[in-house]
Amino acid sequence: MKPYRGDIGTVGWLPFLCLASLRRLHVIAIAALLLAIGASPTQARSSASAASTAHVYLLRGVLNIFSLGLDDIAVKLRAQGIPVTVANFASWSSLADEAAAGYKSGRIKTIILVGHSSGATALPDMVAKLDQLGAPVKLAIGLDSVFRTSLSGRVGRYVNFYIANGAGTPVQKTGQFQGKLENVNVQNVPGVGHMSIEKNLIMQQKVISEIDAVVFGRSVPASGARKPRQPEAASAARPGTASAAAVR
Repeated sequence: MKPYRGDIGTVGWLPFLCLASLRRLHVIAIAALLLAIGASPTQARSSASAASTAHVYLLRGVLNIFSLGLDDIAVKLRAQGIPVTVANFASWSSLADEAAAGYKSGRIKTIILVGHSSGATALPDMVAKLDQLGAPVKLAIGLDSVFRTSLSGRVGRYVNFYIANGAGTPVQKTGQFQGKLENVNVQNVPGVGHMSIEKNLIMQQKVISEIDAVVFGRSVPASGARKPRQPEAASAARPGTASAAAVR
């Protein structure tokens, strides 16, 4: 009587079949992920390229200790592969030289500026200098500029988030300005204030969404839509200033 050896052929094939199944599952998982995010490998490479050739300059306010929320924004942008520089507003002129040099070399294709408080007040000067240096700004975002500022030079889009019932003011455009200006009153955003606007998670998301729309071609979420200016904010804008909007 021969000893029982079982179905050796079937058992020998099991490791191979399991490995093949795992590979198929891996491929299916990757395909499902790409479909879920709506991106092909080519689109993913394109997004990575767009991110690497953009540069966001974040300008803090006075003393470098009142705008630390910009550091949080920087971390979130870097996680998306977007190069970021965080500096005090007093460095705006040298940063403009740096950005212009990167633009002319082709290393930087999309220049984006964000400033808080005095950093927001310095943005128009930086926009104007970059225009003079032949390096147009694609997007500039001001967070509650503390002084009335006038905008000149070229910028694709300038968004000034300000608190109408606080220290912030709308930005005015001059005859030398080329681009789109939006003054947005955010006084109704929960928990927003001059010292917290850049730390407020709602505002941080608004800023990042605006940047992502420029860098990756994404649409700004509906929650960031601008609503008509409320009556209580009307007194914040003098005749001749750019139109304002309220965000709830």
